[in-house]
Amino acid sequence: MRDIAAGDVVLMAEVMDECRYVPHHVHKIVLVLSAMRHFAEALRARGIVVDYRKLDDPENTHSLRGEVIRAAAEHGADEIVVTEPGEYRVLVDIRDWEVGTGCAVDVRGDDRFLCSIAQFRDWAAGRKSLRMEFFYREMRRGHGVLMDADEAPEGGQWNYDAENRKKLPAGVRAPRTPRFAPDAITREVMAMVGRLFADNMGAAEGFALPVTAADAEAMLDDFVAHRLADFGDWQDAMKAGSPHLFHSLVSTSLNLGLLEPLAVCRRAEAAYRAGAAPLNAVEGFIRQILGWREYIRGIYWLRMPEYRRLNALAAYRRLPSFYWTGQTKMRCMREAIGATIEHAYAHHIQRLMVTGNFALLAGLDPDAVDEWYLAVYADAYEWVEMPNTRGMALFADGGIVGSKPYAASGAYINKMSDYCAGCAYDVKDAVGDRACPFNALYWDFIARHAERFAGNQRMAMPLMGLKKMAPAKVAALRTRAEAFLAAMDQGELV
Repeated sequence: MRDIAAGDVVLMAEVMDECRYVPHHVHKIVLVLSAMRHFAEALRARGIVVDYRKLDDPENTHSLRGEVIRAAAEHGADEIVVTEPGEYRVLVDIRDWEVGTGCAVDVRGDDRFLCSIAQFRDWAAGRKSLRMEFFYREMRRGHGVLMDADEAPEGGQWNYDAENRKKLPAGVRAPRTPRFAPDAITREVMAMVGRLFADNMGAAEGFALPVTAADAEAMLDDFVAHRLADFGDWQDAMKAGSPHLFHSLVSTSLNLGLLEPLAVCRRAEAAYRAGAAPLNAVEGFIRQILGWREYIRGIYWLRMPEYRRLNALAAYRRLPSFYWTGQTKMRCMREAIGATIEHAYAHHIQRLMVTGNFALLAGLDPDAVDEWYLAVYADAYEWVEMPNTRGMALFADGGIVGSKPYAASGAYINKMSDYCAGCAYDVKDAVGDRACPFNALYWDFIARHAERFAGNQRMAMPLMGLKKMAPAKVAALRTRAEAFLAAMDQGELV
């Protein structure tokens, strides 16, 4: 919106194709449509002409392509200017707009990111491995974030992740996170979404996410003032009934363009410089934005469309129904999925080490898991969802994103959460009738893929553990895993 000229028209279209290509959580649909409508009003306030097509307009063609063709004809357009999309399927569609409209189509870079697609390709060229850590260091240097006067990393090291893995002590409670009361525009969207998407996950009336730049700034302000200082220590912690803990909740705003990534990083850095937050917290937060977010987007565009077909571990089991309902005896899964159903949110450890870890161990089909993550989280778009899911969580890309699969038994979940207390399963048992499913599934996963992982040094410890285990114990573990998966596949409550 920085170079709009007199006579230009901004087209904004709510279309059913985008609302239904996966069964999106209703909060996600409300978020996007309400943010669009608020943005349209902000543009009009600046004197910019906006042609806005609502989802329930009778003339709506219900496809982005259809609305572009219709608008181009109505306005007598000779050129269409569009920002790079966040999903490959939309780019394929955009490439055909010239034929459909007779207009020249100018696809411009997406300024919600600091590293362009071309810049990432240049960085990746000729590298044997594409590790995020090295990309992150270049981004820190290039943008001068958390660097000292000698152009060395602040504090003498690049990464403080080792300090950010503490379990939340009993009695520590995170501050309440802001909720943004829906205004008239949002309430109108909520009513429409509730009517049109009644069968989707979630309830529209619980919506309270930021939908304007002002709301997004308020969420960031609250995080910096009340949660950033403690974010580092407990960013990997999980607590029953507390899905947000000390997390920032700015991912929806960043991905919508309500916040600018470098400005967010500068705010966190300023808190460190002012002595309001420790380095491990600030560096960990900045790494998620300046490092991981930019890196994941780069991987997506570097490897698509082939990336969507990768299934290195040959996982084909169908997604169990409890991913949609939360109805399971596994308390950790119930907590993570329950928060997802209520808030369209779960933090990164819940996504990676609970729902993602289970999907990895159980051998769930990456296509089905991709669709689920894309559908249920309000911050999910394919550029960020797919490499995180198919790469980081499922190792389906064979090691492009992660150097090893993030597989873990129930012991990890017990260490980092209070979920195991009161669970129907016993986290300290591996083969009994009440044994934690994660335990048997973990060793079954290691045994299934032992040959594949034999050359991976980061998998040497679990492989050695398997080798030292008595054959009878291995057999018992695998039998327990097989029985659990069979019951799950048959739709039993597990």
